[in-house]
Amino acid sequence: MQIIKCKDYEEASKVAGDIISDAIQEKPDIVLGLATGSSPIGIYQNLIEDYKNKKISFENVRTYNLDEYVGIDRDCPQSYYYFMNDHLFNHVNIKQENVHIPYATPKALEESCKKYSKELDKTVVDIQLLGIGANGHIGFNEPKTPFDQKTFIVQLTEKTREDNKRFFNTLEEVPSKAITMGIAEIMKAKKIVLIATGKNKAEAMKRLLSKEVTTDFPASALHLHQDVIVVTDEEALSLVND
Repeated sequence: MQIIKCKDYEEASKVAGDIISDAIQEKPDIVLGLATGSSPIGIYQNLIEDYKNKKISFENVRTYNLDEYVGIDRDCPQSYYYFMNDHLFNHVNIKQENVHIPYATPKALEESCKKYSKELDKTVVDIQLLGIGANGHIGFNEPKTPFDQKTFIVQLTEKTREDNKRFFNTLEEVPSKAITMGIAEIMKAKKIVLIATGKNKAEAMKRLLSKEVTTDFPASALHLHQDVIVVTDEEALSLVND
């Protein structure tokens, strides 16, 4: 696990964005695993800038997103489908048929999981982008998720729902379930880039860098992967002893 320490979120976003941008230049038909939430927004802004400057093209890039809420429509501003279009896809030349975002309706939960797992089985992600939750979740893999888990429907913890409340008007509006790529599928990626910045990530980074591997802290599975880059900042590392 390689740790890249940056000054702040802006620098971390540039560093992580450059890793992905350089990879796109090297392999124009790259397969990217993408994340949502606050952490990757700066990365996507940097990628859009590189596209506008004709440094990269998304014409042959394929993408697979980690997760999506269950029970909200895709055109809802809180959906991850909406998020990805708003923060990246609408601003670059990616083909719609190359975009893959999991989706599950309350009436077709199991079928939706099987469908997305089959799509993931047919490809290999070159770079998987991750954030990390306060409780160590990656994607929506909450504590106690087995490391061999594939795409499934997760009951979100109250901590995760509380953390995501900032994107909704009230806690009651935050969905209680999500469809998520499983840890086993995340770990299939050739390279994983995790971005973690700010004081609210300090406890999670302290535990991740303790190197203890346990299902109580899903992100600890990353210690079992051969190529992981953690891009972080001073505040997120404030509880870590050098």
